Formats: sequence, structure tokens, C-alpha cells
Amino acid sequence: MTAGPMSRGEPALYGCEIAAEAMPESVLLPGHDVPLGRYTTVRRLLPQRPRRMVGAWCFVDHFGPDDVRGRPGMRVPPHPHTGLQTVTWLAEGEILHRDSLGNTQPIVPGQLNLMTAAHGIAHSEQSPPDHPPEMHGLQLWVALPEDARHGEARFEHHATLPVLRDGNVTVTVVVGEVGAARSPARAHTPLLGAEVLFGGPGRHRLPVDPAFETAVLAMSGTAEVAGVALSPGSLLYLGQGRADVPLETTGPARLFVLGGAPFEEPLVMWWNFVGRTHEEIAAARDDWARGARFGVVPGGQESLPAPEMPTVRLKARDRHGHRLA
Repeated sequence: MTAGPMSRGEPALYGCEIAAEAMPESVLLPGHDVPLGRYTTVRRLLPQRPRRMVGAWCFVDHFGPDDVRGRPGMRVPPHPHTGLQTVTWLAEGEILHRDSLGNTQPIVPGQLNLMTAAHGIAHSEQSPPDHPPEMHGLQLWVALPEDARHGEARFEHHATLPVLRDGNVTVTVVVGEVGAARSPARAHTPLLGAEVLFGGPGRHRLPVDPAFETAVLAMSGTAEVAGVALSPGSLLYLGQGRADVPLETTGPARLFVLGGAPFEEPLVMWWNFVGRTHEEIAAARDDWARGARFGVVPGGQESLPAPEMPTVRLKARDRHGHRLA
């Protein structure tokens, strides 16, 4: 579910030419609704003007929980990516991933799909015809550093991940590590992605690297995070310098913690591409339009057409959103 959102059948940009502004050390981001295809609406949490990235995490969509009984569910046609990794995480439902490397992989809750686009890959994501009645999850992007973004594309599926338990709290280490528990997912910069599931009222302190930027997303239920109230579909950016993140709930809740070393390389983000220059993005767009570089996704679906390039030159920005010359 990583194609550019479409409204009334037209592809839209990912909204990545972001104006710079003063950035507080801690900020609450409520997100905003974005149509994705004809059947799904997501809440866009990154990038936003007050906060462009959390470590190398450069894009976060939260979708659901949605009742998809009698409905098609997720329907994202083949589309391209460069310069990033996609992370698909489900709380409910099932999605079938197909890509131009020939992989066909269903994903269900508790499993991880991690696709590394590098120089270029195409994929589609759809709910199967006999999909479960509910759909709820996250789609995230990780920006690749210079030494990884020109390599070969690859896909990983991890059916089991490390799980830690603290009373009625379950922590699943999706990417990176929590204490001695380390995810098998391959990351190219120091990174953390962890789901924290509260079975009822409770408290938990999640250890994090003080050098990391950290943020917490509420997927369901409400929580108090470092003394700040967090409601579903919101992201709280907490900055750097914390050895742990205090979490407290008064009932069941599902949280997702993001973290990572600050990503210092400037980025140009447009549509489904992450690059460094306007020329790189334009070349990727043209390659997709003429059927080069990205390969073919099996399944016989019509591919998502590339939107026209903007009439102004795309400028690289740093992690704070400051435009670079």
C-alpha cells in the first residue's frame, strides 16, 4: 500500500515539498486523511511541516480499523519505488504482496513485509478475495543512505519476530532491537520499530537509544506517553536524549514506537520516489512511464500511471525540512 494516493482515479503526490518552519523538540502530530485508491483512506502522519522524519523513517500512513466485509479492501495496483524501504505492518486483516522480483507473499498480523527498493522495484498490494472482515495497519518508508540506495532491490518476509512480555504488555520488535531482542529485518541505518500492545490498563517503560530520535504512534486505544495524552491516529515526536519512553494506558491500546539515528543526508521526495536531485526523480518517473528499470509485477493488473512532474524544480531538503540550494 505504497502507491501515491489517488482521488477520483487520479494519482496524487505524496506531499513531500514541505515548507520549513521552526521545529520544537517535542510535537504532537494529529495526521490528516488522504484517499488511497478508490476504497481506502489513510491517515498521513509523516512527512508533515512540523516534523519531516524520525531517524530514517520518512513516511508513515495509518489505515483502519475498517470494516471491509462485502468490500474489496486494499486495492493498490503495480507502482514503482526508488531509494527507500517499505515496511508493512498489520494489526488486522490480510494483504497480498506481489513484486517485479517475482515474489508473491501474503502478510497477516504479527508478520513483517520489508521491501528494499534501492535503484528500483515495482509492487502491488491487495486484499485477497476471501479477506478477513477488518483491516488495520501501518505502511512506512525508510530512506536509504547513499551507500545502499544504488544497489539491487530485494524483498524479505519475516513470519516470526522477537516478542517481549511485561505483565499484560507485549512488545514485538519489528525493526532494530529492544534490549537483547533483535529483529531479523535488515536495516541500513540505526533504526527502531516496535509494536507495544496493552491488554488492559498498564504501565511500561520501553528502553530506547538516547542517540535516537523517538516517536510514538497510537493505532488504537488512548495512552499517556511521557506525560502527553495520545489518541488513535496521532504521532508524538519526542526528540533525542531519552533512555526510555514511559507509556501508560487506562485500557487496551496498541502503540507503535519509531526511532532512529538522525538522518543527515538531504532528500528529494516525490510521488513514490526518494532521491537526492530533481534530475534523479525525473529520470525515475520517465523510466516508469516508458516501462524501463522497474520490471513487471505478475498478476495482469494495469499499472498506476506516473503523474506529470511539477512545473517547478524539486529541491532537496534536510531532515528539518530546510530547503537546500
